[in-house]
Amino acid sequence: MSHDSGTRIAADLRAWIAAAAPGTRLPSTRTLVARYGASPITVQRALRVLVDQGVVETRPGVGSFVRAPRIARPRDYGWQTAALGAPATRPPVSTALRSTPNDVTALNSAYPDRELLPERLVRAAFTRAARGDVALTRPPPAGLPELQAWFAAELAAATPGGVSPPTPGDAIVLPGSQSGLGSTFRALVGAGQPLLVESPTYWGAISAAARTGVQLVPVASGAHGPDPDEVADAFARTGARVFYAQPHFANPTGARWSPDLAERILDVVRRHRAFLVEDDWAHDLGITAESAPLAARDDAGHVVYLRTLTKSVSPSVRVAAVLARGPVRERLLADVQAESLYVSGLLQAVALDVVTQPAWRTHLRSLRRALAARRDLLADALHEHVPTARVEAVPEGGLGLWVRLPDAVDVHRLARDCEAEGVVVVPGDGWFPAEPTGSYLRLTYSGPDPGAFPDAARRLGDAVARQLP
Repeated sequence: MSHDSGTRIAADLRAWIAAAAPGTRLPSTRTLVARYGASPITVQRALRVLVDQGVVETRPGVGSFVRAPRIARPRDYGWQTAALGAPATRPPVSTALRSTPNDVTALNSAYPDRELLPERLVRAAFTRAARGDVALTRPPPAGLPELQAWFAAELAAATPGGVSPPTPGDAIVLPGSQSGLGSTFRALVGAGQPLLVESPTYWGAISAAARTGVQLVPVASGAHGPDPDEVADAFARTGARVFYAQPHFANPTGARWSPDLAERILDVVRRHRAFLVEDDWAHDLGITAESAPLAARDDAGHVVYLRTLTKSVSPSVRVAAVLARGPVRERLLADVQAESLYVSGLLQAVALDVVTQPAWRTHLRSLRRALAARRDLLADALHEHVPTARVEAVPEGGLGLWVRLPDAVDVHRLARDCEAEGVVVVPGDGWFPAEPTGSYLRLTYSGPDPGAFPDAARRLGDAVARQLP
């Protein structure tokens, strides 16, 4: 008898079991063979399915019986409260990482939608990598030499004359930039020590600082970046030696520093004999501008440069790199090794395969057009349906809009109201290292179904209007 016959017998017996009392004995195998005209093997297969599903139990030498339903009892984990004690810190986890049902419009997505990824390149790269030695061997702690060389060459391409370009040995491959932030803050700052950050800034940097015990010192930053004089004052006032910043397409503001501002910030960092941790997370996500890393202008070791491929290649390929020069590089490598030992050679090989294919540049050009269309569609929809909202700067790259709402709007209530209407938005509080300076939302245009943006904006506008007089 076929597998379909076994399935049919199991389904028929499930219906019989549903009406039977627990402990009722099922008909014998001989009886079931005669009833269904099936072979003993097929009947036994059907009974095994029912056993696996937990509706039948077998007693060797006796027969099969309807199993009594198990009554779930509440677990008591109260003892753990005293054993664990109060947590030293509660690192923030952004709702931008929430998974959402397919029937809602997700304006919270932290990663690009599948249609924005180089799917064909990634699948082919995994196939090739799986056939190679990297699938079975341990890579060097600092990363595959070829991938180190690629990261260094990317930065060297932006290095002006008169500045020594980075070398492959300056690069350390990471299991994602979030891991790199933790290692960087531990190695450069240390628990209890001050770290200057833009405000608002990337919520993941705030989380990494909380996990490492670093004390954040906010420096106000707007649509065009921070004021260099305020950065200098913060260095002098706190004795800090590190400034974490996103000079290009900052998350959440979308700010991009001008060349003049970048040079002034670098002068401040050099004057205070400090480090600038440059997070170039959106390097591949430029729309109307390109990222021009500050690290390319510095060969004295002041800039520690982070770049990730997770956003542009695939969320499943968590590969990034930190480039640093001098003793700080060795200190970073020691922390990275202690934290993660090494990065999967398979993932490194996949990432390298993708970014060295001729089609990679073609994909980036296509990605730029797609992001531009999505960004403009969402910005126009907000302008039409949420007239009280203000996008302080339409970003030249990145994945989201930073939206200011009237101060009377309770953004957390707004998020709940929007979700009830099938639209997921993220309150902006999580991007502030201290108290928020207003009512903000971060709305991403990189999620699925951009055709739903106008309707989502309409629902958002209705929810905002209900809170205003």
